[in-house]
Amino acid sequence: MFGAVLYGKDDVRYEEREDPKVLEPTDAVVRTVAACVCGSDLWRYRGINEIEGPTPFGHEYVGVVEEVGEAVTGVKPGQFVVGGFTTSDNTCAVCEAGMSSQCENKTGYDGCQAEKIRVQNADGTLIGLDREPDEDLIPALLALSDVMCTGWHAAVSAGVKEGSTVAVIGDGAVGLCAVLAAKQLGASMIVAMSRYPDRQAVARQFGATHVVEERGEAGIEAVRELTGGLGVDCVLECVGTHEAVEQGLETARPGGMVGWVGVPHVGEIDQAHMFWRNVGLRGGVAPVRTYLEDLLARVLDRTLDPGPVFDLTLPLKDVAEAYKAMDERRAIKVMLRP
Repeated sequence: MFGAVLYGKDDVRYEEREDPKVLEPTDAVVRTVAACVCGSDLWRYRGINEIEGPTPFGHEYVGVVEEVGEAVTGVKPGQFVVGGFTTSDNTCAVCEAGMSSQCENKTGYDGCQAEKIRVQNADGTLIGLDREPDEDLIPALLALSDVMCTGWHAAVSAGVKEGSTVAVIGDGAVGLCAVLAAKQLGASMIVAMSRYPDRQAVARQFGATHVVEERGEAGIEAVRELTGGLGVDCVLECVGTHEAVEQGLETARPGGMVGWVGVPHVGEIDQAHMFWRNVGLRGGVAPVRTYLEDLLARVLDRTLDPGPVFDLTLPLKDVAEAYKAMDERRAIKVMLRP
């Protein structure tokens, strides 16, 4: 088979790789129907996070089961499946507490930007559909493997509920899905922090009531002006830089909460923003499996559609161009089709 391998800064290649096999009774092999490039992949593509050597890449996928281990009972060959960006057994005490991303037996993947994938913990990771989905649902289903569930986790972590006022920091795919999550959870005001017209348009499509282009102190003041000087109930931080987290803490009203899902590249946080204003900071790696059944049902009944975050589709063989397009902000998120 063929797949993407990252060699170093600005160097991702499409090359032949060994076909994955069932190695454990709990494994499945999935033929990829669609995969994609994640904003978090760009940290290593840009050389900000180092890699030790050539690394198969990608962690988002939907596909069709080709083979299962003898212990797998939840999915079967020929079934279309959705899975999260980490695997989980969905039975350990941590999973039962709703934090599947911290499963005691979790694993990653040996690169999902590939024609086939070995999925460990198949029964606890994969959800099979009763039938092949309509082609127009593929983007929305693919978004469930990471960005939609991560945006949802930001909203849940921040306590978004009916009538909440919300600000979303970050206009990548996760930030846009966080806007959509806030809308689904009943927020009355959703402020998208975005400088880019194409992303602003998707944010408004997803339910943003206001757009603020300013960043830093100017952005904080702009949100306060919209809320009578108070700040918002909930901030969804979907970037992960030190500046974005600090901005989030100061954008929240006294007693507010910041849902933090941006992959952290953060120095020491000024706790004065939190303690003296009773502002909380909660979040982390999204427990995709915990949210997946609910969000999958919403996609299948067409009440939830995160698919528009994919504004460019390329064949898997053009994965290098996919990375360039996202790195240069020519695309919000690129879907790859084998």
